Amino acid sequence: MFPFYLLTLAATIQAHKQLLPGSCNFESNTCGYTSDADFTSWTLHDDGRFVAVDGATSDQEAGSGAEPQRETTGVLQSPVLEHTEWSCMRLVYQITGSGSLEVLKRTNGESFDKPLWSSQEPSDSWVISSMDLQNSTEPYRVVIEGKPGPTAGSSVAIFEIHISPGYCLECDFEESHLCGYSNQWNANVNWYVGGGGVQLLLNNIPNDHTYNNKTGHFMYVDSVYAETFKEVAKLVTPMTTVPMSGCLSFQYQRSEERGNLFSVFTRDRLGQYQELWRAGQDNQDDWGETVGEWIPVQLDLKAPYSVQVVFEVAFNSQRGGRVALDDISFSPDFCSTDTEPTFDLSIANCDFESGFCRYIQDEILGSSWRRVSVKPNIFRNGDHTTGAGSFLLAHSRLGPRSGYVSRLVGPTLPANMKYCLRFYFSLRGFNQTDQALAVYLLLQQSDSKEKIWTQGEKSRGIWIAADVTFQTSQPAKVVFVSTCRSFWDCGSVALDDISLSFGDCELTAGSSSSPLPGHCDFEAGLCGYTQDKLSDAGDWEWRRGNTPTSYTGPRADHTTGLGYYLYMEASPMLPGQNARLLSRPLRGTRGPQCLRFFYHMYGSGTGQLRVHIHKDGEDGLLWQRSGEQSIAWLRAQVEYQCDSQHQIVLEAIRGSSVRSDIAIDDIILEGGPCPEMEIMASVGTSNEIE
Repeated sequence: MFPFYLLTLAATIQAHKQLLPGSCNFESNTCGYTSDADFTSWTLHDDGRFVAVDGATSDQEAGSGAEPQRETTGVLQSPVLEHTEWSCMRLVYQITGSGSLEVLKRTNGESFDKPLWSSQEPSDSWVISSMDLQNSTEPYRVVIEGKPGPTAGSSVAIFEIHISPGYCLECDFEESHLCGYSNQWNANVNWYVGGGGVQLLLNNIPNDHTYNNKTGHFMYVDSVYAETFKEVAKLVTPMTTVPMSGCLSFQYQRSEERGNLFSVFTRDRLGQYQELWRAGQDNQDDWGETVGEWIPVQLDLKAPYSVQVVFEVAFNSQRGGRVALDDISFSPDFCSTDTEPTFDLSIANCDFESGFCRYIQDEILGSSWRRVSVKPNIFRNGDHTTGAGSFLLAHSRLGPRSGYVSRLVGPTLPANMKYCLRFYFSLRGFNQTDQALAVYLLLQQSDSKEKIWTQGEKSRGIWIAADVTFQTSQPAKVVFVSTCRSFWDCGSVALDDISLSFGDCELTAGSSSSPLPGHCDFEAGLCGYTQDKLSDAGDWEWRRGNTPTSYTGPRADHTTGLGYYLYMEASPMLPGQNARLLSRPLRGTRGPQCLRFFYHMYGSGTGQLRVHIHKDGEDGLLWQRSGEQSIAWLRAQVEYQCDSQHQIVLEAIRGSSVRSDIAIDDIILEGGPCPEMEIMASVGTSNEIE
């Protein structure tokens, strides 16, 4: 956040950029924004030029013995927008006390809104947030959902909505909101707004770059107040909200004094920095430029995950000089035609349903990974992908000699990127697990290897997820290695569902706390699903690990092997009694919808699992399974179509005995037809590992 006096230095001027439909300053009306009648109304405040949704008053909160206040939610919808080109939405808002604010994109024909941005941070003043609106061929609405907290005086308010063409990274600093850029406050050196006809003390910057006159604006930082060695000033862009890659351009100038270091970094949500550029590096001639001239810079930016761009100036003394910055722009085309396009990570993903994908065997050491499958049964686990598909297996049989190694080598990954590797493994029989499975980086230029992960504990024969963050300084390959050193130490190693994404795994794992609409892995609760208290006799229970009754229920969840799932506990119920789980109300769509989930039906007395569509007060059966199915988690796919509001119901019915626990996990509901199931075990490999 800029201090108030920094904002006031930027004179409020007529916006020179075009404002697009959907913009509103709420001076006299709501510009076509309307409150959803099914929720609390947003109120236009006549004296304050803003709209707000308020929480409980002190009188409501103080009532002793009263029922707890229901959660207050206000939903504000924009008029229909048709923005075919990329645009930037800036929101000036305030959360007072406690609460949350979320911005979503609603497209006709889709059951769920797409999240764009959210915040739960209260503030004492107005805050600016920015979010990129990607070009869209379909009309859509912006939906703003405000939830004031339960404490007295809490409220969520919106002061202005500003939508303009271009990218949120772009800024010429001519408008008072400064494009949502923020100065990271330092007691001695900071970025200030320059120009606007204001004479700058101790500085003589003649003109800005945008207009080449004294009334235009720019940002600058000066060493005059530096007191300690290496004082640092940071100007930070808004956080990107969508993957971006292209050419970042800006103009800068430096004074005669060169006692400063001017650098540009990216910073991710974990606060980790990566340098993009530094003034005065080799092959740069800006040191020889005439003092007072604006110097153009272009640099390639690859941001497949959310980052901020940080413009940083470090001073060594009060004589470190001055740096000015102006006209930051972005193009989706790289600056250089030699820049490699963003790497397609899908080539490193493999579920082994149709082969080894881009992975190859290294059989020099005399052993290999075999691709096997297991038909659903009540004795041995199947694969992780579907429960009935294929996976890789090493060391399932001892060969004529002990002491052999199985190596699986992945495709080449580009250098200078941070990756998150996820895979699933299952171990049986190993006494020492440190060599049972390890992952290495094979560095191609130096022809060396680096261990990035090793298994530290036994997996108890269940599928466990492993997440590994690594960074490459040179092209590299991921290698999975399993070592069997002696007869007494050998066992079997299973491997499945290898996937790769950009960025730190901690960022990817953090997304499970706020899953995408329609997605639920139950790691952080029920994701908006609710128990049907009116039409069932029991509840779905949230659990981790195995269920209490032996010979029924799963031993672990499907998502990670160490997380949570929902299940119906059969012990306190009578045969034929049920537990029903309801989705939140879903909008009707023109096209097909696909529901995917994993279910576990193991136990001699297992009853039924059904999926219904509930609309107009009635259930319609979409899918069902009866009786014991497998000791493994199995994948289900249900395709349906409904053009009116409805709910999805998952119903478990208790069977003939207490060995009738039924579990569900990893629900995904999304638009479009379901993909074809490739899963049936192929002839010649069924039950090969038994």
